[in-house]
Amino acid sequence: MTRSFTASLALAFVAALLVFDLTRTPPNPYQAPAILAFGSGSAASGGFCGALPD
Repeated sequence: MTRSFTASLALAFVAALLVFDLTRTPPNPYQAPAILAFGSGSAASGGFCGALPD
């Protein structure tokens, strides 16, 4: 196997994964979280394993 074959195989896999993901759940910008929300006032959601319980 050469590097170009391995690289093209990896890129094809990533492209196939992206196409699969986009066909299963199309992106909805109105329900997506903000990419960068510095000072936006939106609270963080989700879990953190190292957080202490209330």
